Parts: sequence; C-alpha cells; structure tokens
Amino acid sequence: MTALIYCPFPDAGTAERIGAILLDEGLAGCINIGSPVRSLYQWDAKRGESEEIPALIKTDAALLDRAIVRVEGLHPYDAPAIVGWCCDGAGTATRAWLGGLVP
Repeated sequence: MTALIYCPFPDAGTAERIGAILLDEGLAGCINIGSPVRSLYQWDAKRGESEEIPALIKTDAALLDRAIVRVEGLHPYDAPAIVGWCCDGAGTATRAWLGGLVP
C-alpha cells in the first residue's frame, strides 16, 4: 500500500536536503517540492505568518512511521507540521514502485 507525507519547510534548500536523505536511506521514492505558500498560524498563543515551501513525500505504507520520525528529526522547526496517511488507491505502477522500497 502506498502512503503520502505532507510537510512544509522553511525554504526549498531544506526540503531538497531532507528529501535527498529520505531517498538515500530508502524511506521515500519521491519528494515533490512546491512553490512558496503563505502560512497563517496560531502558535504559543500568538498569531504568526510566514512563507513556506510545501512538500509531498511518496513512500510505502510499511515505511510511513519511520519516514515521519526521520523527517521530524531532520526538520529545523521545533515542532514541524508533518502529516502522513495511507492511500486508499494507487496505480499499479505506483504500488509496484513504492512497494519496492520495502526490503
């Protein structure tokens, strides 16, 4: 089964660096790095605003928890917003590709 992880990063370079580590360690098959988005948020009882780079990481469901823990450990934010989920459906080629990540 395939899985996805969504996580915003402070800049494209950080997303690329963390994505490369996940690829090198076999925890992801791909990271899609998006264009800047404007984030409005409430944190520590204060309203904040920043520009962030969204990323979507593709992996196998069997690696999802390990990949999330790894992103969290590498991420420069104190409390990064990381969400992951198993996909209800995926193409045959995508399932085979990401399923090949699991030893």
